[in-house]
Amino acid sequence: MNNSTQLQTKNTEPVKLAVEPENWRREQLVEAVIQAGASVSPIEEASGLIWADPDRPELLPELLSSNLEWVQLPFAGIEPFLPMLDNQRIWTCGKGVYSQPVAEHVLGSILALKRGFVTYAREQQWSAPVGESLFGSHVVILGSGGIANNLLPLLSAFGCETTVIRRSKEKNPAATHTACLEDLPNILPLADVVVLALALTPATNRIVDTSFLEMMPKRSVLVNVARGKHVVTTDLVKALQSGRILGAVLDVTDPEPLPDGHALWDLKNCLITPHIGNTPEMGISLLASRVQENVRRYISGDTLLGQVNLELGY
Repeated sequence: MNNSTQLQTKNTEPVKLAVEPENWRREQLVEAVIQAGASVSPIEEASGLIWADPDRPELLPELLSSNLEWVQLPFAGIEPFLPMLDNQRIWTCGKGVYSQPVAEHVLGSILALKRGFVTYAREQQWSAPVGESLFGSHVVILGSGGIANNLLPLLSAFGCETTVIRRSKEKNPAATHTACLEDLPNILPLADVVVLALALTPATNRIVDTSFLEMMPKRSVLVNVARGKHVVTTDLVKALQSGRILGAVLDVTDPEPLPDGHALWDLKNCLITPHIGNTPEMGISLLASRVQENVRRYISGDTLLGQVNLELGY
């Protein structure tokens, strides 16, 4: 079948879906499938597959039988699954599922860095006052998906001016400004905070390099909650060591996990968290809700949420 946006209504017999492989997430996802009105069946009897393990993508190809017309992936990031995507079935992922906790993480980490909490947490004696307010800052967000849409209302409480960078110039109504990647040379010099919340594509791979960082003001902060490969790590290390920018918040890194002894660990102006903008404990209930909604839509023949665009790769 083509990678269409809608499936035929199922009205003859109960819909059978598989939930694989066995792991701690599976129980809640099985419950979500049942609550939505489908039955959980062996893979050879199923027309759809809910993939329960983002850490073992290598197990999926052998289960992609011809009877499967829909596969639900667990995360918004689908890079490990790219080699197996095809136009013989509909693929959906976790786009937007985890946006709320990640937006919360962004706000908390910006405040931690700008108010000096990162520096103070490492001190062992009374120290000089540091830090600046987020109120009235100009925050530039690369990406206009769920993270941006959940972050913008939080920033509005601080009276922030906001610019969303997206593929098209279609305005984001919650942002002060909307622009495209080619507008960055005019926008970055005015930014107090730059947030990376965009998909990893050939156009955005290693987008944050020396030239990007040199366009940012010395007072500015870089936040990456997207993918580590958006950033040229050696260029960022140099910018942080030299004071070219105020600091960085990294929930993702390249390489990841960040090795012991890496230069980033020693930088007092860098807050590193181990890819926990959304933790497994936060995420499973959110994923289960998405699965339940998509199963309901699948049964009724409605458009599924979070469909992967095979041309764009996300």
